[in-house]
Amino acid sequence: MENLDELLDVENELNQRWPETKIEPTVERIKALAHVLGDPHTTYPVVHIAGTNGKTSTSRMIDALFTRIGLRTGRYTSPHLQLATERISVDGAPITPERYVEIYRDVEPYLGMIDAKHEVPMSKFEVLTGMAYAAFADAPVDVAVVETGMGGTWDATNIADGKIAVITPIGIDHVEYLGGDIAGIAKEKAGIIKPGSVALIAEQPAEVMKVLLERVAEVDATVARQGQEFGVVRRDVAVGGQLLTLQGLGGLYEDIFLPLHGAHQAGNAALALAAVEAFFGAGADRQLDVEAVRQGFATVTTPGRLERLRSAPNVFVDAAHNPHGARALATALDEEFGFRKLVAVVAVMADKDAEGILAALEPVVHEVVLTTNSSTRAMDPDLLAGIAMTIFGEDRMVVQPRLDDAIEEAIRLVEEEELSGGGVIVTGSVVTAGEARALFGKEPA
Repeated sequence: MENLDELLDVENELNQRWPETKIEPTVERIKALAHVLGDPHTTYPVVHIAGTNGKTSTSRMIDALFTRIGLRTGRYTSPHLQLATERISVDGAPITPERYVEIYRDVEPYLGMIDAKHEVPMSKFEVLTGMAYAAFADAPVDVAVVETGMGGTWDATNIADGKIAVITPIGIDHVEYLGGDIAGIAKEKAGIIKPGSVALIAEQPAEVMKVLLERVAEVDATVARQGQEFGVVRRDVAVGGQLLTLQGLGGLYEDIFLPLHGAHQAGNAALALAAVEAFFGAGADRQLDVEAVRQGFATVTTPGRLERLRSAPNVFVDAAHNPHGARALATALDEEFGFRKLVAVVAVMADKDAEGILAALEPVVHEVVLTTNSSTRAMDPDLLAGIAMTIFGEDRMVVQPRLDDAIEEAIRLVEEEELSGGGVIVTGSVVTAGEARALFGKEPA
């Protein structure tokens, strides 16, 4: 495909820049880029999402609800699973490779100019953020659903003045940039809460909530908290997902089928619903159309989030890449599937808490296959095995240096039992999840 070759050319150019894992705390460069592009981020309202886990799933739910209600949406998420175009969606679908290339070529002439004026050239993420904001203005969209890359205050996306700020559960991740102090991480993420905005906050550890509420008071924002002003009233596991009753800001929403697994996704759904209600100014006396909400949630897909890639035996993939995400995954696997034998295929990035991820999975996993992915940042499988040894013990682990071999090995381990009710979960990183999807012939999200 010629357009894919052009897309790869653009990706190669972008990859010459600072990677997304590297940030310099300033928004001056992205402000300069946005300014020469005509400040596109000021031409539509923004729903801004920060947090450690659940950002992409919550963004996709918010997008689905807005779409069902009849708004034209733009959605910016990161990182991508398989193809860069997944990051910039209009009307609920990724832009085409041709459009991605076209937007890049539109902004490209300005990049050198901005690079020349600053000590540090623009990072890849800054350029992508400029591209997304430009694409949304061009569409034009009625609302943009924007996920931060890392952090909040200094994130490139934060030049937008989000009228709605959504804070998903906060844990510890990206320690090398955000630090290991959870209150400090919360303070950085709280930076998306702007004066006069409405902040919707997921359930948080007490020290995190304290920091977020201090920010709300400081900028005179309005706040609604999960478990207080909104939340999950009831959740029943159903075939292919779950059936929910949600308490929204505007009332009760019953009989909502969510085609996703896990209590964490029910929490994300409550958060997404409250965000959309807040956007429309719903409150005690104003409820969204319940049928539209049902239809919106019924259409939600979250690729790479406890997604089934095949059955008999069941092979699932999940992008969990920190202990917080791995715990949510383990709970969902345990509560909703009750596998007689579950084998995990794990490949993680070298800068992640591999020990924490493996320890979170251990109680629900019978055996683990340790492997790697194609990223230059991936942890060596033998190093990962050394960490796994203390958690799983020698008899419950296997090393397979190639991901495809590792998945085959896991399927073999499940099938050798000759009993039904076996499963495989491929996890540890977004890259691992994306490569597993590709191996099973899944089209990019």
